[in-house]
Amino acid sequence: MGKEHRLAERRKDILAVLEQEGQLSVLDLSARFDVSEVTIRQDLQALSEQGFLLRTRGRAVATSAMPEFSFDVRQQQYSAQKARIGQAAARLVSAGDTIILDASTTAQAVIPYLKNLSELTVITNGLKAALSLLDAPQIQVILPGGNLRRESISLIGRMQDDLLAGVNVQLGFFGARGLTVEEGLTDVNLNEVTMKAAMVARCRRVVGLVDSRKWGNVAAATFAPLDQLDMLITDSDVPQEMVYQIRQRQVEVVVV
Repeated sequence: MGKEHRLAERRKDILAVLEQEGQLSVLDLSARFDVSEVTIRQDLQALSEQGFLLRTRGRAVATSAMPEFSFDVRQQQYSAQKARIGQAAARLVSAGDTIILDASTTAQAVIPYLKNLSELTVITNGLKAALSLLDAPQIQVILPGGNLRRESISLIGRMQDDLLAGVNVQLGFFGARGLTVEEGLTDVNLNEVTMKAAMVARCRRVVGLVDSRKWGNVAAATFAPLDQLDMLITDSDVPQEMVYQIRQRQVEVVVV
């Protein structure tokens, strides 16, 4: 077995172990795989840069990003729950509002329930979202521009700063790959996270659309800590202890 193959196999096994146990120390991983702590740190750095885990002081924490599936695959996952979440989110929107939708599949689930509203402005970096609103001419759609990210069918880049400057947004709806009390809403791609953080900063109210699978998971980087969240909408399989903890932080949790 060649060196590169052994390296790939070890990193694959590290992810598998983390998925089972949630988090492990560098020391634990070094002993388990019979390699030096320096080697483990190199492995964790590489996997962290790819968004497959989160590094904390002396530890590695699993994320839900193994691997990142395509938009179409993710859209089919938990589709019934996402539809209920999307419908509940749309009830918060009024005619004449300016809202932000990120490029997540859960934000995409809001769109069918917006099409009866008039004089609505939707700012989105999601190409799927924009195309889904083509048949709703009463809704103004604004795209920020930037570089195409194929995995999420989204636009990312620095152009969002100019577009969002001075815009007053009533509501922002954001999906996430992970949610914890400590890290808030997290996602796997650093460019996507930068885009989402810029959009969050422009919203009067920030609403996380996070199905129960994502609760307790941590992805590569935070785009909205809990103190920036006003509401979370989720499904009924959500862990009740975590719901209590988040409500204690003055975040409204709506279960549908």
